[in-house]
Amino acid sequence: MIIQDQIEEYIASQSESKRRDMQDLHHLIMDLMPECRLWFLDGKDSEGKVVSNPNIGYGHHTITYADGSTKEFYQIGMSANTTGISVYILGIDDKTYLSRVYGEKIGKAKVTGYCIKFKTLKDINIEVLKTALQLDRKP
Repeated sequence: MIIQDQIEEYIASQSESKRRDMQDLHHLIMDLMPECRLWFLDGKDSEGKVVSNPNIGYGHHTITYADGSTKEFYQIGMSANTTGISVYILGIDDKTYLSRVYGEKIGKAKVTGYCIKFKTLKDINIEVLKTALQLDRKP
């Protein structure tokens, strides 16, 4: 299956309000990163066991592990969760940066080292989210 089809199927499988918010976020991210590589992770490990929520990924990021090995992954991710939506911003060296800079400005959301989690788009300031999505990965 083509990645774009997997993404559309995943978004379509959500409840109506979550589906609408995820579609809006997908379009917002694609507007910010029109030429980006798309990813879809179904949340299953190599044995088919569910280990996480499915994720839509945007862009390209290289993760370097302590042993020097690397892995290719997305820069920005989006996932439905039990209470709403999570947006992941990967590759930030300072794990306090997102919460420190955007935590109080973004609205009703939980902001951690790499994740912004919220119930609905109307709960957050979209302009602040757009700024966070566009940040240099090494502040």
